[in-house]
Amino acid sequence: MDCKPAITTVSLGSCEFHSITDKIDEAARNGFKAIELFIDDLEALAKDISAAPTTSAPSRDSVLAAARQIRQQCDRLNIVILNLQPLRFYEGLVNRKKRDQILDEVLPIWMDALTILGADTILVPSNFLPEDPATGLPQTVRDFDIIVEDLRELAARGAQHKSSIKFAYEALAWGTHVNTWEKSWEIVQAVNRPNFGLALDTFNIAGAVYADPTTKDGRVADTAETDLTASLGRMASTLDISKLFIVQIADGERLSEPLHPGHPFYVEGQPSRLSWSRNCRLFLCEPDRGGFLPVLSILKAILDLGWTGYLAYEVFSRSLADSDHRTPARHAERAKRSWQQLRDIAESNRDQSKSPARSKSPAAGGFELPGMGFLETVVHEVEKGVDVGLSLGGIVI
Repeated sequence: MDCKPAITTVSLGSCEFHSITDKIDEAARNGFKAIELFIDDLEALAKDISAAPTTSAPSRDSVLAAARQIRQQCDRLNIVILNLQPLRFYEGLVNRKKRDQILDEVLPIWMDALTILGADTILVPSNFLPEDPATGLPQTVRDFDIIVEDLRELAARGAQHKSSIKFAYEALAWGTHVNTWEKSWEIVQAVNRPNFGLALDTFNIAGAVYADPTTKDGRVADTAETDLTASLGRMASTLDISKLFIVQIADGERLSEPLHPGHPFYVEGQPSRLSWSRNCRLFLCEPDRGGFLPVLSILKAILDLGWTGYLAYEVFSRSLADSDHRTPARHAERAKRSWQQLRDIAESNRDQSKSPARSKSPAAGGFELPGMGFLETVVHEVEKGVDVGLSLGGIVI
């Protein structure tokens, strides 16, 4: 399969203001053939269906009804649902009753919903629960064996399900105990189950070793470049591509001022990288909005491993909370422009590679996307669900 674009539904607007129906429609209008479904969007629709209070969790029946409605819309628009995410705050919990409650009560609903959606993977981010505000005690353990065993049990439940569910583990740059792709890969290897693999995110990879929103230039002082280069070198030499289940892409905005107390994005007690992520992610190729992370180099390293699956935009931003009804359209259009610019960069580098006097673009870093499927430029007839795209030689145009 050629690399093709996908978009996580959270990247199109907050579920507090924008329905999942509108967001899927806008993804389709802008040529996206695949989405990653955010659990908040699924639960928001479930609450609408059941008229449940916004403060209470939706029932199993309403969640599954919402999944059917989303599946029907996506089928009509020829959109594939890749995964459901994120299954938050699970591994390494001090409170083992909460851990068991997720396994016994939450996970079965997720897996049944996933089956209805026609997807096969649940994304699990590394736990970032802080200390208990009431007691000051940790809510998670650092013990490697406990984390591995928790995730191994998750895999076992997925393997027992009628649809044989997979799980993709992602290191968040602000994770309490797991915050680098290397640590998450170590855990995936230790779990050692065929249905348990890795999720890589260009923002989180850069955010862990290259970026620091509390510094003046937004980078880790002195070591940003060398640490990232070493990390990507380890990726090239150690990562097994067959265990890579999900790849997500996003850039980050360089702040005009360090993220210290008094900054608009500062939240007391919250990791600075989390505050930055929630407010300042960008689509790739948006330097005009302050994008500065070396995400093309990271993406190239992933593609050089042999990845040919979907590349999913996952962009959190303060702009998602804009209640303007055009917000989903604006974000879908930005994602589409980003993909087209990635295509242009890839084409430019291929042309340069054929030139006797090749001049490698510093911005692109020799960036190429072998076999990259191009985003469709045609507009879908959303109401009719008609796909009028053309395909030539395996490359969507």
